[in-house]
This record gives sequence, structure tokens and C-alpha cells, in this order.
Amino acid sequence: MKIEKPYNHSEISKNKVSNFIYEDIKNIKNPQILEFGVRKGHSTKFFLDLCKKNNGKCISVDMDDYSNLFNDENWTFIHSKDDNFSFIKNQIPKQFDIIFLDTLHEAQHVEKIFYNYFDMLKKDGLFIIDDISWVPYLKNSWRDNFMAETENRKTFELLIDIFLTNQSNIALDFTFATSGLAKIKKISSETLNKKKHIQSRIYSLKNFLKQIKRKIIKN
Repeated sequence: MKIEKPYNHSEISKNKVSNFIYEDIKNIKNPQILEFGVRKGHSTKFFLDLCKKNNGKCISVDMDDYSNLFNDENWTFIHSKDDNFSFIKNQIPKQFDIIFLDTLHEAQHVEKIFYNYFDMLKKDGLFIIDDISWVPYLKNSWRDNFMAETENRKTFELLIDIFLTNQSNIALDFTFATSGLAKIKKISSETLNKKKHIQSRIYSLKNFLKQIKRKIIKN
């Protein structure tokens, strides 16, 4: 069966960040925003509109040069990879209200970036991570892509592991609109615990035998 593209995909994709987090951030005074990944600038424009409204600053980081994409006094562009930690941290403030990650969509990279910048988030701040849904990339789906399916699912499971080992430090929410977003709220000033993998019983022998039993009964 072919999974068709949603009829309003382009509009949903363009506005998924604002639709997911606007109510959380619309009243932040003097918001300080750190964005990793610019590309078409959809999220950048959304953040800049908020900064202009509430007298804030947005700093965007990308390995490709998008320095001419916006001419705005509320915006600073840093031409760099997101894991060039010393270089970046020497040019930015110590704390942010929002950190947005949309660069290399591989779970291992997401984990590295998350743990290296999370301590720069203010208490009650939000760390937003793009591309956590594997659903559009399933086999025979409209975006059928093996790497995106597997890595996005790994990222989703990674964030579940981080949450389960930090339930007193963070709150976690997801949207599965298009390629999905994770919203992680910092609810404690304590240092994050390193994640521990929580073994799923889906892959257990007990579940395997249960599935065989169901098939036998069904037949």
C-alpha cells in the first residue's frame, strides 16, 4: 500500500515550528534564541518576528553561508558547524530561552549537540529538535527513505531514553506533523544525567513467543 502525501503538506511543513511552540514563547520578554540550521530560513524568520516583537536576539549557526539571507539588527549569523563548540561558545551569550536544532539528523550527533548546549538553556527554556518522526519515510510512503526512517526513529528513541533518566530535570513533548519535532523544557537547574538505554520488551523472547501463539490461534 502506498502512503500518500498529506494534501496540505507544504503549509504544515512551513509552519510546524510556529504551530508547535508559539503559545509557549509568545510572551517571553527579550528572548535569546540560538538556532542550529538555517537553510530556507522558515524557522529563522519565525524567531526573528518574535525577536522584533519582544525585543530579542536570534543567533543562527550553519556550516553553509546564509549570512545574506536576512538583514536584521536582531539577527547574528555564525558560519560554522554546530559541533565547533569552543569557536561558537566564544561568540554567544551564556544563556538562552530557546535552542533550536535542525542540522545533521543522526541520533548520535543529536545526542552530542543536546548535551553540549543544554546547560546554556535557562530554567523553563525550550530545546527544540527537528526531524524526530520516521512515519513519512516508511517503505512505500510518500517520502520513502531508509536512512531518514531509521535515524529519525533512533533520535525519537534516544529522546525517550534521555527523558526517562531525567524526569526531574526535563519535560518532553512531540508533534508528528510532517517530519516531527521534539519540545524539551528545562524544569530544573540540575546537571542532566547521561542517558541510559531502556530495553523495550517488544524485542523480548516473551513477546516473540506471544506473536507466534497469536498466529497459530488465528490460523
